[in-house]
Amino acid sequence: MKVTEEHNIRIAKIIFATVYPYYVVKVEKKGRTEAELHEVMQWLTGFDATTIQSLIDEKVTMEEFFERARLNPNAHLITGVICGYRVEEIDNPLTQKIRYMDKLIDELAKGKKMEKILRG
Repeated sequence: MKVTEEHNIRIAKIIFATVYPYYVVKVEKKGRTEAELHEVMQWLTGFDATTIQSLIDEKVTMEEFFERARLNPNAHLITGVICGYRVEEIDNPLTQKIRYMDKLIDELAKGKKMEKILRG
């Protein structure tokens, strides 16, 4: 699947606060916790739970969210397909970071061990 520029623009403008509740529901529905979600997000972005809540309150876009993040140096180890896209082949850096997060959350929801999710 080829990512279009329109797709990249649309995904960059999504408000993080609108997708965060879906992340929580996805992991909790599969028996995982919001604390585990925060652990995964902190590994990827450097944001702790307090910072995540601040970003939600500020209603930052996904673009702003990742501009402020300190991406984990091992993020490039995240591979596979999410939402029909192979994450390691996505050309747009922002879209790739967003899909990295989607992939980690998907792995958490699927019951993968935290050590594997965090590429330990």
